[in-house]
Amino acid sequence: MPGSVTLGHTEAGATVDHTDAQRLAVLLDEMGHLLAMAGPNRLTDAQVGALCAGQSWDRDELARWCRGMAAQLHHDPHHQQH
Repeated sequence: MPGSVTLGHTEAGATVDHTDAQRLAVLLDEMGHLLAMAGPNRLTDAQVGALCAGQSWDRDELARWCRGMAAQLHHDPHHQQH
């Protein structure tokens, strides 16, 4: 389907339509900013732990991953992942 995205780590992937993919991209981009920012709106370590199901994540790495995934969902050809 044009404009859709297929997600999954097994053969049974989930297809997300274009509108939902854009919404997910905005959410991931915002989460990347909330992870990286300083100040009272920054996600706390406890919140990051809860979002990551107790897994240990490097905050900067997770912020880059969120922004990178957002850019891929937006199909931004100018985004460079570091």
